[in-house]
Amino acid sequence: MSGIEVIDDHGTESIDAEHATVLASRFAGYLRQLEVPPGSRVAFQAHNSVRLVVAVLGCLRAGYVPVVISDKLTARERDELTADVTPRLFVDDALLAGAFDGPSAPLTDHWQCRPMHFTSGTSGRPKGVWSGWLDDEESQALVAEETDAWALSASDRHLVVAPLSHSAPLRFPLMTLMTGGTIVVPSAFDPHVVSRLIDNGEVTTSFMAPAHLQRLLETAPPADPRMRLVAHAGSACPDHVRRLARATFGDEALREFYGSTEGQFTICTPQEFDAHPGTVGQARPGRSLRVDDDGHIWCRVPPHARFEYWGDPQKTVETWDEDWFTVGDLGELDDDGYLYLNGRRSDLIISGGVNVYPAEIERVVLDHPEVTQAIAFGMDDERWGQRVCLAVVGSASQEAVSEHCQSLLAPYKRPKDIYVVSELPHTHSGKIDRLRVPEFLGLRS
Repeated sequence: MSGIEVIDDHGTESIDAEHATVLASRFAGYLRQLEVPPGSRVAFQAHNSVRLVVAVLGCLRAGYVPVVISDKLTARERDELTADVTPRLFVDDALLAGAFDGPSAPLTDHWQCRPMHFTSGTSGRPKGVWSGWLDDEESQALVAEETDAWALSASDRHLVVAPLSHSAPLRFPLMTLMTGGTIVVPSAFDPHVVSRLIDNGEVTTSFMAPAHLQRLLETAPPADPRMRLVAHAGSACPDHVRRLARATFGDEALREFYGSTEGQFTICTPQEFDAHPGTVGQARPGRSLRVDDDGHIWCRVPPHARFEYWGDPQKTVETWDEDWFTVGDLGELDDDGYLYLNGRRSDLIISGGVNVYPAEIERVVLDHPEVTQAIAFGMDDERWGQRVCLAVVGSASQEAVSEHCQSLLAPYKRPKDIYVVSELPHTHSGKIDRLRVPEFLGLRS
């Protein structure tokens, strides 16, 4: 396809901002041909590719809302996730293959909204995070904030590593294109392919979850990295991985940040981490942090960073206090304004930088006729940050529960360890005591 360059024998694709704009306008034209009205939600469930990025870009600049979901979801999961959003069109790999051959449609200079991703907060029911429509001033401020935060420029060549269905992995390549740079998208994450791209000078920036960093640095560490920026976030970074990353890429390139699907909170340099061990950094420029009496972290954001939960006004109200929002994470601020996380949302599992919601797993498992109780929880894992575990009560065997999960859950949600027990610990009110389950099973003292 015109503008997309295949740069190695593994199918890695590259495109610059000029050609990306051309293809984005053609995708917008394709939506018009299909008579998809502007303002509609367009759902994407496709593998990482240049086509996916430029199609999302076309939506943002032509007045459509791109709703980006994991290509690993089953049909049941996809339909349940997007039911309230009511997409006008579902876009998969097959549709993307033929969506850029027709006439173009006009694009605005800036985004008209932010991509919609899903998060569930503490309820286990995923919610769309919706920015609302952005005017020109808000859109310009959005791009300017990202450009300033990461010193983005037209000379950047951004390497996509993590799934584009998540907010940070998609935001970085989109912003790189908006500032005139180039993106490089491997067909899948392969440490050896990524290492060669880095050593060959094909890329200058990347975002990686700690799990990607670990696989890269332990399996195929680059020998001659010349990266300007390697940003990481999504889960706690193990100390030995941080040390390897600093030794490989250098302190000038490495940056950690803390954020959520809803919004971004901090940025941290290695030097700041040394001076404030354990911190995730200070508030990003233009934002402020506070911690309330219950330990919840709040962030004050500018107008372009506001959001609501699609179809859930009550949850939206609970999340905001004037210009401040919280996602329920807990932490502390020191006297210099550096933030320390005391824990994520109590029932949330973060595995490989991906949010996994126990309530969703439990709903699926409890559909098994021989399971009477189920509780999903996370255990610390050196490679993934946390791994998904499950305890069940009932007559179902471990193998039966595993097979049930295999057919109904995406791979990253499937429990790695399953415990069949005769009972589970309960609170005084009769609810299963999730926090006591690991200790009850003898997994934690």
